[in-house]
Amino acid sequence: MLKFFYSYSQTRKAWLLLTISACILEIIALYFQHGMGLRPCVLCIYERIALFAILAAGLIALIAPKSTLRIVALILWLYSSWQGLKLTWEHVRLKFYPSPFDSCDFAVNLPSWLPLNHWFPAVFEAYGDCIQKQWSFLNIEMSVWLLIIFIAYFLLAIIVLLSQFFGFKKNSH
Repeated sequence: MLKFFYSYSQTRKAWLLLTISACILEIIALYFQHGMGLRPCVLCIYERIALFAILAAGLIALIAPKSTLRIVALILWLYSSWQGLKLTWEHVRLKFYPSPFDSCDFAVNLPSWLPLNHWFPAVFEAYGDCIQKQWSFLNIEMSVWLLIIFIAYFLLAIIVLLSQFFGFKKNSH
């Protein structure tokens, strides 16, 4: 199995699949926001940024999947999916176990050198409430769906990372 992931990680098709999956999720998020009128909260925006970072990881590896850029992309993918997993875990916790002493921020807090919410407010501006239940599918809230998605991204990234070290055997001639 690791050999498969090792060899597949060296193809553009694998990284294109990662890029397309993250891109589709971003398009869905923007449709929910602008098409359905759902209001993204601060955690939603941070989760969106984590997805954009996964998309960026796919694009980086697409450049040269057989080079060390693949490892850089893999590290970015692993880090971004871990951050997304932590954010969605916090989001689910806030939504299902609310406390008057615990809430999400009122405004997106990004570094001054990367104020995405000022550059692209239609994508990165938050004006919703983190604990408000706005949408569900199969009786599962959106934040839980995102938790499942980030868990899948994270587990897949770990498998691909392990395959880089254990997925091939050197010939001993």
